[in-house]
Amino acid sequence: MSRCLRLLLLVGLLAPAAVFAEEPVDAEVTTLRATYEYGRYAEVLERAGMRIDRGRLADKDLVELHKLAGLSAFHLNRTEDSTRHFRALLRLEPDFNLDPFSVPPPAVEHLNGIREQMSAELELVRQERRLRVERERTEAERRERERVAAEEQRRRLEVLSRQVTVRQVETRSFLVNFVPFGAGQFQQGRNGLGTLFAATQGALAITSIISFFAYDSLIETEDVTVDDIRGPIKVSVSFIPTARVREAEVWTGLKWGSAGAFYAVYAAGVLDALLHHQEQVVRTSIETLPSAPAPAEPDAPRASLHLYPTSGGAAAGFTLTF
Repeated sequence: MSRCLRLLLLVGLLAPAAVFAEEPVDAEVTTLRATYEYGRYAEVLERAGMRIDRGRLADKDLVELHKLAGLSAFHLNRTEDSTRHFRALLRLEPDFNLDPFSVPPPAVEHLNGIREQMSAELELVRQERRLRVERERTEAERRERERVAAEEQRRRLEVLSRQVTVRQVETRSFLVNFVPFGAGQFQQGRNGLGTLFAATQGALAITSIISFFAYDSLIETEDVTVDDIRGPIKVSVSFIPTARVREAEVWTGLKWGSAGAFYAVYAAGVLDALLHHQEQVVRTSIETLPSAPAPAEPDAPRASLHLYPTSGGAAAGFTLTF
């Protein structure tokens, strides 16, 4: 029952809107059409002329009145009045044609003859109507472009109204500039140069460490007996065999050379970091805040029917909730 009432309420709310949406129709046109069907041509001719003279008619109603008046005058053999009304009709609708199934052929021929006489004038009317349609189309396109531009402007203003400027202040440590392996460059955001310093110093450090252990692996240890006043004493002696002296010299040079190069590159990295050091770095960016959520739609109206028992029978109640 509640669903039925809701449907009836919806129909009741929509019906007035549908009535107002329809284009108003002149009641006199409908009446005269019926009068013409009954063959009362003199009355139709007189009343149609009076209604046309009062004005305030839509084009389609005006065309219909001129048609009824012209046909009525034709049936009454009033050729001059018929021609006058048909001329006015053709000025409104240059390509108008009578229905040959409901209108006598002589009336159709009469209208076509008038059309031929007015051919030059009607061509001008057609051109004027084409120009008017073109102007209306151009005007509609212009209004649509303006609407789109206004909507785009409104959207841009809405976006700008939601934009905020964000300032980020970064404080950088001075001591990080003295850390090896490009730490100062990485702190300053120069990752490419920091990677170069880190890779170079890492390779030199590894080379120096490998050279140190390679040189150390060449050292041999032997026990030697030495005469002493207290008697023979065994002494451990470390040395590099003569056959591997050249190899030891190479590893020694590589060890100290790579170590020196490491400290040179380290010094260059520290100097570069100090030259580009900044205590504070301020970054400014523009961010757009999310748009506000759309307001929640109100609940649809709800209707319900209630039945109540009474001492004498039953009672009904109707509830409508908005």
